[in-house]
Amino acid sequence: MLDHTGIVVSDLKVARRFYDAVAGALKLQTKSNSPESFLFGHSAGQPIPYLWIGTLRPSYWVEGSRAGLNQMHVAFVAEDKAMVDGFYQAALAAGGRDNGAPGPREGAGDYYGAFVLDPDGNNIEACCRGSAAG
Repeated sequence: MLDHTGIVVSDLKVARRFYDAVAGALKLQTKSNSPESFLFGHSAGQPIPYLWIGTLRPSYWVEGSRAGLNQMHVAFVAEDKAMVDGFYQAALAAGGRDNGAPGPREGAGDYYGAFVLDPDGNNIEACCRGSAAG
């Protein structure tokens, strides 16, 4: 089960614009965490799981790491296909780049997802499964 994860970005303002748009499409929220970071998740009432997004260099990074160097993949749960579609459109409008238009994925069963690259090249997905993907 996911508790939290994090990604380092090169420009916090650009990343915040992108993730604010994605959060709105997925009925999630962003919240300032520090001058160098923000959180992406459900709400103050449901703080976990969350995605930490910031410009700080984590102490556990190996030498030579930088934002976008080691592409991260994060998949967010969507309620239905319409939410996946909304995520995709919001992400593209906020500076994301297409990395797989909304649709079913071969070999994934009852699955519907969309992939975008955030401004630093991280692969961000929204998906639904089961009857919601039908």
